[in-house]
Amino acid sequence: MTTKPSIEARLAELGITLPQASNPAGNYTNCVIVNGLMFVSGKGPSGNPKGKLGSEYTTEEGIHFARLAGIEVLAAVQAELGSLDRVKRVVKAQGFVNAVPSFEEHHKVLNGFSDLMAEVFGEKGVHTRSVLGAVSLRNNLPLVIDSIFEVEN
Repeated sequence: MTTKPSIEARLAELGITLPQASNPAGNYTNCVIVNGLMFVSGKGPSGNPKGKLGSEYTTEEGIHFARLAGIEVLAAVQAELGSLDRVKRVVKAQGFVNAVPSFEEHHKVLNGFSDLMAEVFGEKGVHTRSVLGAVSLRNNLPLVIDSIFEVEN
């Protein structure tokens, strides 16, 4: 019987080390599980970048920021579940992109998150998503992504 490699082993193959999960900035929690669905609070990229896509940052930089935000999401999920192997499926991602009004590549930016989920979880990392342009975001972050995962009880 062949055992499936763990998600943590997959992260190591990808050269990804998850940081400690960030603490909520207010009166809320990182994750809530209801009926097998884990709702993850919005996460921005590590490193505290500030600015808008289309002025301070390019689409390519936004893609990188979305990947970093995905790593922050994974850290929160791992902290809540104890192991990413308990993730059954990435269900949905919703991205908010802090952009100038003329910016039109929001969907490309969120590919940084979506590609990471597929790399880490394979087929069960493919998810639904929506992306919105924002006039501003907390701390002037370039993007914030919230997400929903199906998890084992």
